[in-house]
Amino acid sequence: MDVVALAKLQFAFTVAYHFLFVPLSIGLGLVVVLFERRFYKSGKPQDQAATELWIKIFAATFAIGVATGITMEFAFGTNWATYSRFVGDIFGAPLAAEGLFAFFLESTFLGVLLFGRGRVSNKFYYVSTWLVWLGSMLSALWIIIANSWMQTPAGFKIVQTASGPKAELTDFFAAGFNPSMLPRYFHTVNSLLITGGFVAAAIGAYYLRKGVSKEFGRAAVSIGLSIAAIFSILMIVSGHFQAVSVVENQPTKVAAMEGHWETGPIPIGVVGWVDVANKTTKAFEIPGVTSFLASGSFKTPYPGLNDFKAEDLPPIQVTYQTYHWMILVFGVLILVSCLLWYLNRRGVVEKTPWMLTLLIWIWVLPEIGIQLGWATAEIGRQPWIVWGQLRTVDAISKSVPAYQIALTLTMFVVIYALLFVGWWRVVSGLIKRGPVLPAGSGEQAAAAAAKV
Repeated sequence: MDVVALAKLQFAFTVAYHFLFVPLSIGLGLVVVLFERRFYKSGKPQDQAATELWIKIFAATFAIGVATGITMEFAFGTNWATYSRFVGDIFGAPLAAEGLFAFFLESTFLGVLLFGRGRVSNKFYYVSTWLVWLGSMLSALWIIIANSWMQTPAGFKIVQTASGPKAELTDFFAAGFNPSMLPRYFHTVNSLLITGGFVAAAIGAYYLRKGVSKEFGRAAVSIGLSIAAIFSILMIVSGHFQAVSVVENQPTKVAAMEGHWETGPIPIGVVGWVDVANKTTKAFEIPGVTSFLASGSFKTPYPGLNDFKAEDLPPIQVTYQTYHWMILVFGVLILVSCLLWYLNRRGVVEKTPWMLTLLIWIWVLPEIGIQLGWATAEIGRQPWIVWGQLRTVDAISKSVPAYQIALTLTMFVVIYALLFVGWWRVVSGLIKRGPVLPAGSGEQAAAAAAKV
């Protein structure tokens, strides 16, 4: 493999690994808020114990998310130095804002959650949970601003320097609110909150299946399924606006997403296969639906893959498959979350072992859907690293040999595997221990006896 392929593989691996934990931290941030709200209103020791369990799980996930995020920023200056010089003036502002306005906010008030119980008022503690979650949401916003600019660059001009061309910021708000930013942000956040909801329900189902900490388990399943169902339904809306943005701004990507070869109305496919060699797509599809969703008419024509130069096309088969499998995954999640929410309201889920087992494991599905979505977005952007401005092959560092990238990739795989094992042992240990009632509470002895 050459330098470009290895550098792309390394960055894809680090991004995918990092994004295993982002949905958990942002999604569970809302769970922490809702459980702390229960304690703020009830004052019950068991509600305090429930919140503190979620805070510990959140903190462990936040820590590994920060560590793996830093690795990606170092990669900009090593494997992708030409890219960094090109986008430095643009990316400096959102990345600095992410650190100053989001990360500091989140980490400061996370300190309050970890060490402030009993040292600050209950109201201040409750507000701190909101500020931690807000910080995580703002962090996602600034990163999405930077990433969306790569998809739909705006508010800049190209200037020539001694080291080559670079993008110079001319309008901060035009660059920040570039054409794809808001649809991509809401679409991404929706998927993160769906994941958090299913993770909360999974942990609650684990306790109900084991027959311990049942009150906590019922609350976790109820709150988790409510979050998952609400944001799964909203995913239909956010997904629509995201798709419209792609149709309007990235014609080669949408053509690859639907295997659309000839100019004309774009269908919407369910499953299929692209025969790239013969330039045909065999799929179960509904004609004109994508055109209708984008323009309001089933007959609106859009360019096909044959209308573009071969060197400007993304990997068609991968883009097509990741897009359609993402839709299938979230389609299943919409049905499952709404059905299980309804059955849980009727008391059926707790009494049905196979439903509890399904809940324990289904949180993996939104994680897979998120990875498929990011693959569609990033692979479908190729061959551009900055759409229409800088090709990926031209963004690589000129002085880093292939063997060094291969070596560091191998080290990342080993170290990240160890980090995952450590994180899993910490989180699974917390879950097995369960919510611990505050020392001295009247219910502590009774709870310990019940566990025995």
